[in-house]
Amino acid sequence: MSTCFSQTNMLLMSVWSCFFGQDEEDGTETGEGDEWMQGKTLIKPLDQLDLTEAELKEEFTRILTANNPHAPQNIVRYSFKERSYKPISSVDQLAVHFVLEGNLLHQDSDEARRQSAKQGLPEGRYDLQSTHAKPKQEFFLLAQAAGGEDAGDVEEGGGEERADSVESKAGKKEQKITNQFNFSERASQTLNNPLRERGCQTEPPPRANFSATANQWEIYDVYLEVLQKQEKNKEKAKAVPKKDDDKGKKKMMLVETQSDDITKVAKVAKIIERMVNQNTFDDIAQDFKYFEDASDEYREQEGTLLPLWKFQYDKAKRLSVTALCWNESYKDLFAVGLGSYDFTKQGRGMLVFYSLKNSTFPEYIYPTTSGILCLDIHKHLPYLVAVGFYDGCVAVYNLKEETLQPIYKSTAKSGKHTDPVWQVKWQKDDMDNNHNFFSVSSDGRVVSWTLVKNELVFTDIIKLSLAGAVSEGPEGMQLPIMACGTSFDFHKQIDYLFLVGTEEGKIHKCSKAYSSQFLETYNAHNMAVDAVKWNHFHTKVFISCSSDWTVKIWDHTIKTPMFTFDLNASVGDVAWSPYSSTVFAAVTTDGKVHTFDLSINKYEAICQQPVVAKKKTKLTHIEFNPVYPIIIVGDDRGYVTSLKLSPNLRKKPKEKKGQELPKGPEVEIAKMEKLLSLLREPENSNA
Repeated sequence: MSTCFSQTNMLLMSVWSCFFGQDEEDGTETGEGDEWMQGKTLIKPLDQLDLTEAELKEEFTRILTANNPHAPQNIVRYSFKERSYKPISSVDQLAVHFVLEGNLLHQDSDEARRQSAKQGLPEGRYDLQSTHAKPKQEFFLLAQAAGGEDAGDVEEGGGEERADSVESKAGKKEQKITNQFNFSERASQTLNNPLRERGCQTEPPPRANFSATANQWEIYDVYLEVLQKQEKNKEKAKAVPKKDDDKGKKKMMLVETQSDDITKVAKVAKIIERMVNQNTFDDIAQDFKYFEDASDEYREQEGTLLPLWKFQYDKAKRLSVTALCWNESYKDLFAVGLGSYDFTKQGRGMLVFYSLKNSTFPEYIYPTTSGILCLDIHKHLPYLVAVGFYDGCVAVYNLKEETLQPIYKSTAKSGKHTDPVWQVKWQKDDMDNNHNFFSVSSDGRVVSWTLVKNELVFTDIIKLSLAGAVSEGPEGMQLPIMACGTSFDFHKQIDYLFLVGTEEGKIHKCSKAYSSQFLETYNAHNMAVDAVKWNHFHTKVFISCSSDWTVKIWDHTIKTPMFTFDLNASVGDVAWSPYSSTVFAAVTTDGKVHTFDLSINKYEAICQQPVVAKKKTKLTHIEFNPVYPIIIVGDDRGYVTSLKLSPNLRKKPKEKKGQELPKGPEVEIAKMEKLLSLLREPENSNA
């Protein structure tokens, strides 16, 4: 027994030394293990860096970013749509530092305890295949083979393992512990194929290169072909059999009788329509005739505008009011030009005539292919209307004619403008009693148009330039840069004198008979001159307005303005009143009408009244009625609003006791001359 026990102890000692490499009694190394278990002496290299304690304790931080520095940034792929290689914006920034695949859990972890409790396993049980249990398993088997007290101790400590092994031998299969970190037994975990991009390419459409040159002769030949076709069509129309002529005469007789009946019915219907409208808008008609603002008696420096009729045509809602003009013979009739100031949205236009007797529908309607920018009604022939278009043409309409087309219209052959026509004005008849009118355009030309038989004959009066007036010089002469004309007006008494406003903000005083040079140039505004108009009474005074927010009053003998008014918004139009030399009105883009009377207040308007909504609508033009105390105002939505002036806005000088005021325009001339003399006195005193 003793020999057997000693052999067992020796075996246990050898096993213990194999696993732990130390003696249990003194804890020293036995030296019987492998070489890697031996203690090694550290040798300090000669070139090792010596650091102080402060340097050793110093911490160096490193900033980690989510971007992978090794990920390629210049990957490109071919784009079939653009036929070129395009860089890919998405870069894979994933960097794998550690990967561990397995289905084992540490027996002391919380997850292992939860799984063992869920499966009903006794506490402390572990898998014999686990790497953590392998040393104890081998130690238990060796002790069991040796027997003895130590083996019994070990057997007591590992009773559960023995019982487990016995159960496994009995045929009870262990349940495999599932792992939540890498559980791939479910069918729901499938491999998703990555998305792929599919490009398609179609055959390009057929192409062909074409080039040609056009000269004057080719254009001339085309015009000749068109004229020949027109002549052939006329000859065919004449070559009609006599029977057809007889039938045509009978048809013409029927049409004439029918047209006469239609005109009679139309006149009756128009009268009835006016009666109905007068009853419908009776309150406005009463205000127009009899109402006067009583509060004007208690305020001497202010006035008001009373809204009357509002004129609108449904088919002209998207157009802007670009021109207004009263008829001198028929005081209740006025013309409205409709177009657009937005040059990116140019299209059709319309010439419309309204009467104060019927505000619901126009009296005459003339549709046009191009937008209207200006118009003027002849003073002595109220049926003739001159019109300027956006495409550079000018035309004359005759209200007596039944046709909707103009009786005269300029073409490329007859010298039409190459830019929009901004203003037209009728003038006195020429030496041969032919009617004529003038026009100004952005192409820098001031042109006289004469109505001769069936055509318009043009004559260039003056050509505007930045350096000065230009007349047609010799051939080969370099022409200077042309200035853009925006407005003009002729003197009321001096026939040859007129003013021209330009897009550069200058006003030129010109003469019809002297086209080689300007008589005077005024540096008027910082932006385009929208309107320039002579005073109706005083021969030296004119007014101008611009988009630079200002209205200025000038004496044409002085280069500096006499009055300057800042209206805090872009000024669209200005007009002198026909009854007073000191009253004028202006409209601004913020929707207000500003009325001034210089004899009452020389510094600010005596009436500032909004007419339309400030943000939605802009006012464009204004005109005084030649007889009635009303004004009409147009906006950029095609509406025309009529307003009545309160008594303070149309005051006339009162007669003093014992003094009789002179009658006629002399009173108005004296009023304006008094203002000008007050302004000239400081200048003379300074001189």
